[in-house]
Amino acid sequence: MTGYGLRQGLRATAVAALIGLAGTAQAAQCGNSAAGFEAWKDEFAAEARGRASPAALAALANTSYSTATISADRGQKSFKLSLDQFLAKRGGNTIVSRGRALKAQNAALFAAIEQRYGVPPGPLLAIWGMETGFGAVKGNVNTLSAVATLAYDCRRSAFFTDQLYAALKLVDSGVLTSATRGAAHGEVGHTQFLPKNVLTYGVGGSLDSAPVALNSTANFLKGHGWQRGAGYQPGEPNFAAIQGWNAAGVYQRAIALLGARIDGQ
Repeated sequence: MTGYGLRQGLRATAVAALIGLAGTAQAAQCGNSAAGFEAWKDEFAAEARGRASPAALAALANTSYSTATISADRGQKSFKLSLDQFLAKRGGNTIVSRGRALKAQNAALFAAIEQRYGVPPGPLLAIWGMETGFGAVKGNVNTLSAVATLAYDCRRSAFFTDQLYAALKLVDSGVLTSATRGAAHGEVGHTQFLPKNVLTYGVGGSLDSAPVALNSTANFLKGHGWQRGAGYQPGEPNFAAIQGWNAAGVYQRAIALLGARIDGQ
């Protein structure tokens, strides 16, 4: 090849590479309305081939844009309340009284959990009560649609893209199906695990089983540094594990306070 031809060939190769990079950058383009969701699903599925099974991608294809999810994601105003206001809104006294009763009724279960993971009943019951009213309200939003919507939505696309890949793995294992329903952000079960946390900390079985969910929650806290016998109030060693559960400061302090009251501290 002559010098001219070589330069032309290199230039053509560079242009092709730039086009390819542009195509990659535009793939699975996030959006802030329902308008681009169907196109995004096609783009995401093309990227996911090889990482997700055909069955999982078929489940993804059946998802729809979840307006309930977007509404919930934009409306989390309770986390801006004071601690007293937050506890009143979430029914803190009811969580404590019901938590104490459940602790007594399920003493063997909580003893086994504490022996295995080092987590006492109080924080687990506080989380259980705060998340779903002890299983009474686990949500009625299609889980795969919720996670896919948030993976498409530009606000936290990267975070929920990881959650979506985890959800597709859970479809393959049978933990999730196209019909699974839960909370608005894709959380499932008694203590509201996101898909990636189900993969990482789930102890096996459905989190719609309270013992499975409570064991999994204790495993989550242990995985976030929980130290057997240490305190869990703000400034104490185990408060960091509670912080790993939820990023909202008022929620973290509420769980620590309610847990201590349930444990009689």
